[in-house]
Amino acid sequence: MRWTTTRFDIDLSEPQVMGIVNVTPDSFSDGGRHAGTAAALAHAEALLAQGAHILDIGGESTRPGSPAVPLDEELARVLPVVREAVKLGVPVSVDTYKPEVMRAVLDLGADIVNDIWALRRGDALAVVAAHPRAGVCLMHMYRDPQTMQVAPMDGDVLPAVRSFLRERAQALQALGVARERIVFDPGVGFGKTVAQNFSLLARQRELLDDGFALLAGWSRKSSLGAVTGIETPAARVHASVTAAVLAVDRGAHVVRVHDVRETVEALKVWRAAR
Repeated sequence: MRWTTTRFDIDLSEPQVMGIVNVTPDSFSDGGRHAGTAAALAHAEALLAQGAHILDIGGESTRPGSPAVPLDEELARVLPVVREAVKLGVPVSVDTYKPEVMRAVLDLGADIVNDIWALRRGDALAVVAAHPRAGVCLMHMYRDPQTMQVAPMDGDVLPAVRSFLRERAQALQALGVARERIVFDPGVGFGKTVAQNFSLLARQRELLDDGFALLAGWSRKSSLGAVTGIETPAARVHASVTAAVLAVDRGAHVVRVHDVRETVEALKVWRAAR
């Protein structure tokens, strides 16, 4: 299986580690340590040295309860970083739901649009469809970042997640987007309870039935804190790595992580035992 993106055909026969570069002052996990352009680029280069295969750059926090960031502010945060990151020789993903940001970063050569809203805002669907090769990650989110954990989903969430992702992929394909450009993300922590998140992990292989590659984003999330008792997100390294390996073992092709070196090392052990 391969993921077609703007500049790269990513081989998904081996798990890909996507390193997180938060260009935000209010990230839930790193507290804005990489908020400036220089700091973000230095962090990107460090993640590559640790073994990251893909960089995921974001200019707006989507933690539960986080406020929306104005368009101009997000562009000012993200564009300088993307402009330089595309020179680093690896696929560059941009975590955004704003069509204007998508268009701007794709014009700069970004490879992937990673959208928590699954292209449901404005003309995002058309922006991605109009690009000849851009990869896209479609994520399931219930409600929105301001309300998703106030009133999360009820019951067995996997059928709803699967149905939603299938519908969004069909909408893209109807506009001519090839299946190989599309990856699914079940949206761990986005409108789901702790039990529901772990149920998605336990039954994750069912999300592969439609033939799309899968991205898993467990890194440092509150569900890991709930089961370990570790309150500080940055201290959830061992739990995050364990979740990433379990996700890969259950069929995930890409894991989106903060702790790249530790995840890469763990996946080497997993690979040796296959």
